[in-house]
Amino acid sequence: MPRNPELKRVMVIGSGPIIIGQAAEFDYAGTQACRALKEERVEVVLANSNPATIMTDPEMADRIYIEPLTLEFLAKVIEKERPQGLLPTLGGQVGLNLAVQLAEAGVLEKYQVRLLGTPLETIKKAEDRELFKQMLSAIGEPVPESKVVGTVEEAVAFGCQVGFPVVVRPAYTLGGTGGGLARDEVELREIVGRGLALSMIRQVLIERSVAGWKEIEYEVMRDGADNCVTVCNMENIDPMGIHTGDSIVVAPSQTLSDHEYQMLRSASLKIIRALGVEGGCNIQFALDPESFRYYVIEVNPRVSRSSALASKATGYPIARVATKIALGLRLDEIENFVTRKTKACFEPALDYCVVKFPRWPFDKFVTADRSLGTQMKATGEAMAIDRTFEGALLKAVRSLELPTEGLSFPDLRVLATPDLRTKLSAPSDERLFLILEALRRGFRIEELSSLTGIDKFFLKKIKEITELENALKKMRNPLQLDKEVVFKAKQRGFSDLMISELTGADLSAIKDFRVHNGINPVYKMVDTCAGEFEAATPYFYSTYDLENEAAVTPRRKVLVIGAGPIRIGQGIEFDYCSVHSVRALKEEGIEALIINNNPETVSTDSDTADRLYFEPLTLEDVLHVVEQERPAGVIVQFGGQTAINLAGPLAEAGVPILGTAVEKIDEGEDRERFEKLLGQLGIPKPPGRGVPSLEAALAVAREIGFPVLVRPSYVLGGRAMEIVYNESDLRAFVASAAAVSPHHPILVDKYFQGKEIEVDAICDGEDVLIPGIMKHIERAGVHSGDSIAVYPARLPKSVEARIVEDTVKLARALRIKGLLNIQFVYYQGEVYVLEVNPRASRTVPYLSKITGIPMVRLGTKIMLGKKLRELGYEGGLVRPHALAAVKVPVFSFGKLLQVDTYLGPEMKSTGEVMGVDTSVPCALYKGLLAAGCSIPRVGTVLVTIADRDKEEALSIVKGLACLGLKFYATQGTARFLRKHGIEVEEVSKIEEGSPHVVDLIRSGKINFVINTFSGGK
Repeated sequence: MPRNPELKRVMVIGSGPIIIGQAAEFDYAGTQACRALKEERVEVVLANSNPATIMTDPEMADRIYIEPLTLEFLAKVIEKERPQGLLPTLGGQVGLNLAVQLAEAGVLEKYQVRLLGTPLETIKKAEDRELFKQMLSAIGEPVPESKVVGTVEEAVAFGCQVGFPVVVRPAYTLGGTGGGLARDEVELREIVGRGLALSMIRQVLIERSVAGWKEIEYEVMRDGADNCVTVCNMENIDPMGIHTGDSIVVAPSQTLSDHEYQMLRSASLKIIRALGVEGGCNIQFALDPESFRYYVIEVNPRVSRSSALASKATGYPIARVATKIALGLRLDEIENFVTRKTKACFEPALDYCVVKFPRWPFDKFVTADRSLGTQMKATGEAMAIDRTFEGALLKAVRSLELPTEGLSFPDLRVLATPDLRTKLSAPSDERLFLILEALRRGFRIEELSSLTGIDKFFLKKIKEITELENALKKMRNPLQLDKEVVFKAKQRGFSDLMISELTGADLSAIKDFRVHNGINPVYKMVDTCAGEFEAATPYFYSTYDLENEAAVTPRRKVLVIGAGPIRIGQGIEFDYCSVHSVRALKEEGIEALIINNNPETVSTDSDTADRLYFEPLTLEDVLHVVEQERPAGVIVQFGGQTAINLAGPLAEAGVPILGTAVEKIDEGEDRERFEKLLGQLGIPKPPGRGVPSLEAALAVAREIGFPVLVRPSYVLGGRAMEIVYNESDLRAFVASAAAVSPHHPILVDKYFQGKEIEVDAICDGEDVLIPGIMKHIERAGVHSGDSIAVYPARLPKSVEARIVEDTVKLARALRIKGLLNIQFVYYQGEVYVLEVNPRASRTVPYLSKITGIPMVRLGTKIMLGKKLRELGYEGGLVRPHALAAVKVPVFSFGKLLQVDTYLGPEMKSTGEVMGVDTSVPCALYKGLLAAGCSIPRVGTVLVTIADRDKEEALSIVKGLACLGLKFYATQGTARFLRKHGIEVEEVSKIEEGSPHVVDLIRSGKINFVINTFSGGK
């Protein structure tokens, strides 16, 4: 059956900014959708607000609208473009919710736009908790005892009836947003109140808890002719009660009997058919570990985070196939892109094990509540492939880039055994490491299973890791190394460094022993069919086996190092850069290789590079790939801090680093060396210097005066940077900065509260091209990733000239070949340099898209030896674009409790949006709207301002008063505002007793809060 010939133009809705619960997996899905539509000669109209994605690249669609994803803006796009079809199932919950809103507002009917893929009734059946329950009941599929409610009192009545704990699941939300596990009436009232506010239809499901049961997921596909396939089934190692995005997941399932597997597979096919989904569908089950009882927990009638994982785990491109089904093609008509011999109706078969491990932001938010539940907290994830579960698990942990090698956290060792039992019974990000520690102390498998709810199979496998540790510890001399034990350790994912630490043998001795005994990694291919058909797409993982499937080719090749899992400070923008670098290499006829471990991204799509290596980004693992491929060079500029930190060790190992010399990268990254360079060039910087110790830091602070800015070297996202106002805080912050970068100096600078200016530039060693200058709206001291950035900056000519002059000086002095980013502060008529990043920065996609200059493409070709003039570009500052563009950060504080939301030098945002218009005010309005910010037109504002900020805050409060808003304020602020003619009602501070500010907020009377505080944190 050919595709629907009426569909000549289709609109795709993206998912907007990266937030916890909705991340890069939808950039990957949306990119695949656009490509699939173009393959079928369909004109693509794309709406998305995220500038950092491949999805919003000019070549991905025929028309791209970087606009707020709201009903109002999308209706205007549809009115203008008149698409025949709308594809909403690849934009996460945002895309799905907007499709429902467009349909219910009559927009689709008015412009005769057909909803493609999953019908509107299906979306409602799956997302509306009452309709979902009715549908499952009609087909005889079991659901936990539950009730759909629209008020808090209804929820409390049901909770008291069935007994606590109960699970709260809001309708039309993602990542468990607004939901949670309520253990008593107080928690239930709080969670339901939040859930109702966040639900699009003010509806939540209250469900009897099945915490402790197994959680199993199936990814299923269905076409319009009712053909169905199961792409992948996955098992959460963590039991029910923890959001699947926060769970360690293994594929295929490891503990199901054939009867259980077939039972849940049959249920999945029955559900997707009853719903009438046309495309991909994710179904989550709870399975009783003591019987064959199961419940259907949730159905996502769209591609999801699990779909991206399943696609990368199997090689089956779910989003691509789902798009072609939406156009009317059948599964048996869609080619399997990996084998080129089979069709999409051929169910994948795996001859390896895949483990996904979440990446949490608790290194950034040390005070955050680390407990895990039904509301997701992870910012990203790493995936690993190996022949054994243990091998995949240890590779996945290495991929997280934690401050540990393997599964040993030193600070866990000090726990007393009773404390260890308490911690094991409460799910947290540390649980796997706690399990290892418990096994080392002799805990029995049965007790651990009882404490954690984790299946004994996984605990036995983890115990095998501790047994191997013990076997290695017995070999405390290189001469006693046992070939069989070392080989088994490598098969189980132990790194050379782990073996070195356990045996006491030198790292080089371990490597020599391995090589001498033929214990070397080989690379196996992901082929979707367990070797039954030869794969056409070279997609590899390492293991310790006999046969190597990754044959070396004679062509000139270059290896691009990716950025690993998404985290705060290192997000999807570096995947964008990696993908563009690969494309530039291909344009030059060079074989492009990439190594990365993030299953959510476009860079790990099996056909992005000529060869993909799905591996941890550690020195050992990267060197193994280099030894296998022998590339002409390695590119480290586009994988964020992860890649740049590998530059020195790789160069020491004799690996050629393309672009800026490693010695010059170090000069830019090392705070002390950079300070000397600025002095030599006569470029001003805030007073201060690099220090080796706390005593030296105190001496510098006393000399230059507080406040000071404390910064470690070789970090990204402002890690451990602080503005410090007194000596007691300085003592604490110097210690944390030293812990983050122990082998490099710490910089203590005077803090200037000026205007921050940012520049991205491209240099070929001589000429320097500056695509644009950006100005931050927030004052200096707020991390650039958390600041609203405006382009063009529109600075005084003298300031602009000074910035251009200093940028050229620095680029030439560092002999940059590729990209660099410089941050300046303009303070009391002087321009100071704050820092330089000798690599691609977070703003590269944003600046590339608004200026039209392909920065990564140029940078990559310069690394290959080309000059800017050869590539058609002169040096100097590019004339500003006619349009204004504003980059607005987006935060995920709603998912993380006990986190200080006040912004400072350490980055806290998870993503960003862009507003584009003919003027800065209009662009800013669009950016704020796209970021989910809205100032109420009516309502009440609570104001409590530190004395040092009162004068500065006055104009803001006056502006809000002109809009007609009313004010509450604490005593000192109220007195100040009344003095300036603003009517205000006074309220007590917390320490002054009830009723106080928190009581007022909880009462629902406050719509908006303006607060700054005295002191440091």
